[in-house]
Amino acid sequence: MIGSAARRLAVLFAVLAASITLGSLAVGLLLGAAPQRAVSLGFLTCGSFLLVMGFFVGSRGPVRLIRAERGSLAGARMARPDERNEAINLSALFVAVGFVLLLVGVVLDPQTALI
Repeated sequence: MIGSAARRLAVLFAVLAASITLGSLAVGLLLGAAPQRAVSLGFLTCGSFLLVMGFFVGSRGPVRLIRAERGSLAGARMARPDERNEAINLSALFVAVGFVLLLVGVVLDPQTALI
């Protein structure tokens, strides 16, 4: 079970890294930026976005509206335990992937000396 989860996470990182690289190269080409700098900024931007998403997904309150068009809490209900677990797990995934993308962006950045 852990092996299959690790495979799925590796596939997620590979697909995400490939799409970020291709998208960043395309935007960098349009703007005339150096390829390495464009790719590093793409990883930093996507990593930051995922960290912020992880924060917002994890900080949702325990009360959910039954219908979105109701403006009051009259149609509200408490979140089920499986909904709370899903929110926490999704938040942890966003934060972990975002942190790894930030690290890759820092390592690839030509303006940052790590040593």
